[in-house]
Amino acid sequence: MGSFAKWIGGGLGWVLGGPIGGLVGYALGSVVDNATTSSSSSSGDASGLRYNSSTAQGDFAISLLVLTAAVLKSDGKVVKAELDFVKNFLVSQFGAEQTKKLLPVLRDLLAKDIPLQDVCVQIRQYMPVAQRIQLLHYLFGISKSDGHVDQKEAKIIGEIANYLNIDRTDFESVRAMYWRDTQSDYKILEVAETSTDAEVKKAFRKMAVKYHPDKVIDLGENAQKIAKEKFQMVQEAYDNIRKKRGML
Repeated sequence: MGSFAKWIGGGLGWVLGGPIGGLVGYALGSVVDNATTSSSSSSGDASGLRYNSSTAQGDFAISLLVLTAAVLKSDGKVVKAELDFVKNFLVSQFGAEQTKKLLPVLRDLLAKDIPLQDVCVQIRQYMPVAQRIQLLHYLFGISKSDGHVDQKEAKIIGEIANYLNIDRTDFESVRAMYWRDTQSDYKILEVAETSTDAEVKKAFRKMAVKYHPDKVIDLGENAQKIAKEKFQMVQEAYDNIRKKRGML
């Protein structure tokens, strides 16, 4: 696993410190010694680690693994469909060879108690909000991989969103993309069903900016591809509302 830090987004940065570093350090083994770190002074913690675009993909991947473990364990069981989804997702993002190096880290995390609030505080300290919202998309995708979003898993994802300091309206918007109901289109656009046509149009323009793929450009081409899919879901929600209302 000594090459881990080299292939995953150019290295690892702030995840090597704090509670996340304490959780994954053993599993990463010798990787820690070879990983790329960011040590310049900034508004980060006492370790000197900070957000660095060159390590963004690696830091994001490790953060995702930690939160994935917390979600998978939340309902008291880890089902094969969920593990298969996680594996397939990792393969799509990082390739089969790299996934072989990530899965042992996830297995190690599943056997540990995750200090969820502490982990999320660390993530929100270093990760831009657009990337934190992207984490929610992945977590809901994992939760729905067995055909439905489990209530306990939805609850833990809600706690994660709260700890990550993600606005409630942003959380409801993301959840509505996976948990459909009669108001889902409005929730995706973060407006009330009673909003005027002008308010709906304004909300769509705002959401189009928020979910623009360039917001996650540091995470690589695959993350941008998924962001484009979310962008399309915003467009579809707007189109659905326009059709229902007969808007021009």
